[in-house]
Formats: sequence, C-alpha cells, structure tokens
Amino acid sequence: MTGEFSPIVDPAILAFYNQAPEESRLETDRSQLEKLRTQELILRHAPNPPGVVLDVGGAAGAYAFWLADCGFEVHLLDATPRLVDVARRRNEGAPSPLASCRVADARAHPVADNSASMILLLGPLYHLSDATDRRDALLEAIRVVQPGGVLFAAGISRFASALDGLSRELFRDPDFASIVARDLVDGHHLNPTGRLDYFTTAFFHHPDELRHEVTAAGFDLLNVYGIEGPSWMLPDFDERWNDPARRAIVLQVARALELEPSVLGCSAHLLAVGRKPAR
Repeated sequence: MTGEFSPIVDPAILAFYNQAPEESRLETDRSQLEKLRTQELILRHAPNPPGVVLDVGGAAGAYAFWLADCGFEVHLLDATPRLVDVARRRNEGAPSPLASCRVADARAHPVADNSASMILLLGPLYHLSDATDRRDALLEAIRVVQPGGVLFAAGISRFASALDGLSRELFRDPDFASIVARDLVDGHHLNPTGRLDYFTTAFFHHPDELRHEVTAAGFDLLNVYGIEGPSWMLPDFDERWNDPARRAIVLQVARALELEPSVLGCSAHLLAVGRKPAR
C-alpha cells in the first residue's frame, strides 16, 4: 500500500498468500478444528475486555474480528498487502470494527512500548525461517505488550507434513517425500513444486523449540498446547465434524491430549501461551 511500511517478505511466501485463499481457510475442512480450538485456548487465558489486542500476522482478520466482537480494541498487522486489503474491506461493514489494519513486519511493529494487553502471533513464527528473525519477532512482542500481558504464539509441528502425507497418501509423490525428509531433519519446510497444498516456505517447530524461543525472549511460559490433537489426520474428518455427536468426540480428545508431552507433535499446530513478567 502506498505510504505504508513495506515488510521484507520471502517472495515464495508472498506469492503463496497472493494465490491461496487464506481469508476463507479457517471456515473449511480440518481448519475448522484449528480455529475452534485456538479460540478456546485464547479465551482460557485472555484478559477481560476491554483491552488492546495486537493481532500480528492476522491475515484477513479471522481472529481479529472475533476478538473485536468480544469487546476488545483490536489492531491487525500483516505483511501481506492483499490480505490487509481484504481485512479493510471487511472492516467497512463489520458490526464491531477493528481499530486499525496495517501492513507491517512482525520484527518491527509500528506500535508503542507497553501498549497492548494481549498479542497474537498466529503465523509469523512459522514464516520466519531464521532463528534470529523469530527471536526478533518475540522481542518485539514483549516490547509492545504490557507487564502482565499475554502472548499467544502459534507454531506448526515438526511432524505436520509427515502426518498429513500419511493421511492423504502424498508420499506417492517423490517430491513430497523429499520435502518431508528435510522437515524432519531441521524443520525447514521448502516447497519447490508450486503445489499450494504442499504449503510454502516455513519453519516447523519441535514443541521444545517453541518453548525455548518464548522463554528466551523473556516471557513466563504458561503452556505449549497441541491445538488439534490427532483427529485432523482422519481421512473421514469432514464426515465426523459435520455430525454433532462425533464432533464432540473430536473435541473431547483434543482437549484431553492438549498438554500430553508424548503426543503434542501429533497436532498440526502448537500454541505457546506466555505472560510478560510484571514489573
């Protein structure tokens, strides 16, 4: 956008989000489980509204508009101009409008120190492949959040592509198998195929790595949760999700296993919750 800060974004990531329908992803398929469980975990730890929320990497506002409806003053920041434009259009008719929508970089917020009671990083950490960049994003988060304020930082599991490939039988493609082999070695996910369903450049966290990064930035770690549990891998997920009784079982298992260390990595997504120490 003219006159706005232009974040430094990996061209592959920018190209992906210019093509992939991220603005509707959480309303379809297995992502519905991700959304509902993320909302549950946020509500469990969020301060009471009103308060200022920074949704950094908020895309087109899937969580931002929900939090605004909950009574928070929400500022959305994202590095992809297309998605910020979608959020701005949505904001024009929103019953609870966002306070602002900006193009910004997670490593350098246009936000004052100690200005937010809650900050969401539900995308930036897995799109910053370099550990130094992830550290900088978390240091920015602790700078802008108030003492006692809460951080929600998402990661993609180190094992997500392997489990997705098993569920969808993608290992028949040698290119996919090669991508997974690299994921499992060091977490660096690279997709040279152009297939959107193989995702884009990213870093996939081991749960212990996510814990370490959050605490190294100075947050008091409350927990690292497995968001979905194992049910997202089921080939008949849609059928189960669309049946209220079977959906309840999917959620029951996700909640029961959310903190079990031996199965955390079976979730496609992890959520670290931290608190900035009080002065």
